[in-house]
Amino acid sequence: MLDFYAIAWEYEPHTFVLMRDRDGNPVQAFTPDFYLPAYDLYIEITTLNQKLVTKKNRKARLVQELYEGVHVRVLYQRDYLHLLVKYGLEPPSQLSEAMGEGAPFRLEPDLRPAARRPEAESA
Repeated sequence: MLDFYAIAWEYEPHTFVLMRDRDGNPVQAFTPDFYLPAYDLYIEITTLNQKLVTKKNRKARLVQELYEGVHVRVLYQRDYLHLLVKYGLEPPSQLSEAMGEGAPFRLEPDLRPAARRPEAESA
């Protein structure tokens, strides 16, 4: 039996400046698509356009290097399709071999809500 629960989210709540000009004006920035407060996690969803995927991966990596404690997870189209199938929103036939078969996206154990982390229980 699947256990469904609501996850609070915010749409594009924060823009991270990645580069500034000599006068301190932002010249490059990154605004992840979603923020999941319970997981302290930003989510960026990409397309199949390899140029955009590469650019978003680079920006997500740079945000994590420049902003200590900020976590960004990039979801690809295949991850999105796997979630649709997992939760019965689309038939499995929507997943083509070109999208890649495999395990659906999962949050890593250390990205569980703070209330469920072992260190939170001992505090």
